[in-house]
Amino acid sequence: MKKHLSIKFALASAVAVAIAIAASTAPSEVANAQSGRDSRVEIGLAAAPVPLNMANKNPALVGLGSYFVNVVGDCNGCHSAGPPTQYAKGGNPYMNQPKQVNPKTYLGGGRDFGALIPNSAHIISRNLTPDASGLPIGGDTFDHFVEVIRTGMDPDHLHPPCTGAPNANCIPAPFDGNLLQVMPWPNLKDLSEHDLRAIYEYLSAVPCVQGNYPNEPANRCN
Repeated sequence: MKKHLSIKFALASAVAVAIAIAASTAPSEVANAQSGRDSRVEIGLAAAPVPLNMANKNPALVGLGSYFVNVVGDCNGCHSAGPPTQYAKGGNPYMNQPKQVNPKTYLGGGRDFGALIPNSAHIISRNLTPDASGLPIGGDTFDHFVEVIRTGMDPDHLHPPCTGAPNANCIPAPFDGNLLQVMPWPNLKDLSEHDLRAIYEYLSAVPCVQGNYPNEPANRCN
């Protein structure tokens, strides 16, 4: 008898938990789960602040990538020219204005984070937008993109380790100038390959931005 009562109590508890979960779950989330849709895709597509080039793109990947870039993370916060131009005039939410991203600087890089140690190289964010090839970050293949995110290795060697006194072209120890600094690759490297593919697909779909990163070719976008 005690065994039967325990089973009934366990079943009742399970039903109660299921009812509580159902009650706390929005109807749209239930519908998405039942249909197999990923709500992050819809949220991401709605959050994209610029027109997207969807030609030959997978909409589900683009939407998921936008979710990571614009919702979960604030990639534009670093990969733009910085706070003064990150938002359009009258669109700075930190000034209690309706948010409006500046499309002229969106993911175009050029934000100067200064030097990690005085008199050493400044860390400047990269331009993540596609170049004329249509590939993001100025022509990176997906395999190259994944390698950079997984290892943190700086492919451009813009601030190599100093071999002598610190100067404007190198980074002294204990920092490793061979690695991307400031960039949160130690966290991003744990994303799945599917997630990284989504980010890459989204970055391939945003408009090219010209001229926000030092020494960019003048014809980057054409």
